[in-house]
Amino acid sequence: MDELLKKQLQITACKVRMGIIEGVYNAKSGHPGGSLSIADTLTYLYFNKLNVYPENPTLPDRDRFVLSKGHTAPALYSVLAHRGFFPVEELKTLRHIGSRLQGHPDMKHIPGVDMSTGSLGQGISAACGMALSAKLSSYTYKVYAILGDGEIEEGQVWEAAMFAAHNKLDNLTAIIDNNGLQIDGKISDVCSPYPIDEKFRAFGWHVITMDAHDFDSIEKAFNEAETVMNQPVAIIQTSVKGKGVSFMENQVSWHGSAPNAEQYEQAMAELRAQLKELEG
Repeated sequence: MDELLKKQLQITACKVRMGIIEGVYNAKSGHPGGSLSIADTLTYLYFNKLNVYPENPTLPDRDRFVLSKGHTAPALYSVLAHRGFFPVEELKTLRHIGSRLQGHPDMKHIPGVDMSTGSLGQGISAACGMALSAKLSSYTYKVYAILGDGEIEEGQVWEAAMFAAHNKLDNLTAIIDNNGLQIDGKISDVCSPYPIDEKFRAFGWHVITMDAHDFDSIEKAFNEAETVMNQPVAIIQTSVKGKGVSFMENQVSWHGSAPNAEQYEQAMAELRAQLKELEG
């Protein structure tokens, strides 16, 4: 990857993380851990891959994105705001009464949101429908969906996986965020979905692995995905829950907890220091 582009993406991802913390802190609730783990991937998609248009968010031939693990809405809201779909200042209204930034994405009120999600397992099914619709309508748009590794314990995910392979949806890419933790603990202890790669291959998908916090790895994975024909693609990304905030990293307690004032200040100080180093 071009070094200038990489630096720009790293800077943007840091700002996206700051938006996540800002939103969850002001809401006094939310899901920072899994939001932080997908911040780099979302930044890459919205600032370097997706054909989306803030000035015309419903353009029929735009690429689609579905946040199947809808509880990590703070990450999607932050990247949409920084991409220009709505003001960054609005992130502070997360989960407030009267705010359009609800606890889970709402396609009826938030520009740039292609699917209302939150009930785990259902988002990938909607993404399959979007991808099939493109095929039937002769549109060229691509569909991307992010799933949690705990989410893939849901049976509906595998029904969708079977459907996508049967219909040869090569315009569909699913990203599985493998941070190893879910609300009740390690995914390997709760209801292990491993081996994730072999399962998707068995269901007829082309499987790619990537480091979720390395933009060279991210670019290589998505470039490979675009070369695949007659198969849906599953990108399994190894990530760190809470990435970017030292005391949140790899801590299951931050799956669905908001920082208090002291923790908020520490998190923002760390992220501001990272941003200063990147911009310096």
